[in-house]
Amino acid sequence: MFLSIVAVLVGFLILIWSSDQFVEGAAAIARALGVSQIIIGMTIVSIGTSAPEIVVSIIAALDNAGNLAVGNAIGSNIANIGVVLGATLLVAPLYLQESYVKKEMPILLGVTLLGALVVINDELSRLDGIILVSALVLILTKMIRDESRDRALRDEVEQESLGGNTATHPWLRFVGGLILLVASSRLLVWGAVNIAQSMGVSELIIGLTIIAIGTSLPELAASVMSAKKGHAEIALGNVLGSNLFNLLAVLPVPGLLSTLVLDQSVTTRDYPVMFALTLLLGVAMYSAHSLAKKRASQARLGRLWGLTLLICAVCYYTVLIQATR
Repeated sequence: MFLSIVAVLVGFLILIWSSDQFVEGAAAIARALGVSQIIIGMTIVSIGTSAPEIVVSIIAALDNAGNLAVGNAIGSNIANIGVVLGATLLVAPLYLQESYVKKEMPILLGVTLLGALVVINDELSRLDGIILVSALVLILTKMIRDESRDRALRDEVEQESLGGNTATHPWLRFVGGLILLVASSRLLVWGAVNIAQSMGVSELIIGLTIIAIGTSLPELAASVMSAKKGHAEIALGNVLGSNLFNLLAVLPVPGLLSTLVLDQSVTTRDYPVMFALTLLLGVAMYSAHSLAKKRASQARLGRLWGLTLLICAVCYYTVLIQATR
């Protein structure tokens, strides 16, 4: 048990560090090969932020721990909205960009509904995985086209990809980061599965809690720091983007490798909670936007919404703790 806990902690530390190296190296290589900043920002940087979840899910699925991978995807989305965004809003209010309300949020709601239709039969097949990944490709293609035509959005995406422009030894970072990503994910999954077996709880619960919250800690730290510096809106963009990739790039992984029979709690408890939290965030954004239009002011989410999201997350984790007894 002690070795398993150490494996999880060390795995998390190496996983987070190596994912940064991997993304910086990949972005620098792409830039050197003449790939546009739009493509780099929308693909390498965006997908790179979900690299820990993606690699952990692949390793878990290969180790016949597919439900841990599913729990990682769903749990990360719950943690992103309830914990990351909730905590960020308690630090500072979040001013809404119109594109978040009219474009990104509707897309996330649509993808969340698509995911529900995919898992409703309590299994994740290869066809289900192909459907989700195809949706990701279509959405990325549309976003790249839209943002290449919008100068303001183009500048924003290019700014996001600047982290890879100054990377030294990009190939070393890319290859070394990838190797460490795989190795640390393997260590993390091994420790998590052992903890689940030792505690007598399901791999799904471990994926929903330890793995999901752990892989969301970097987003939490970055979002809170951004809020303290007066840029809380960055947190919302990160959450919407990360949740989208979790559903379309992380969730389908086990199904792409082999048909996975889902733990029944996925469709009766966890996915409905994630769906409800996503819908609650959408309601908060739309109501804030509508109120701002009536008052001719800028739309914003305040501390009350942050507290509401955090309370929802705490209630959910309390239910999970009760389920382990």
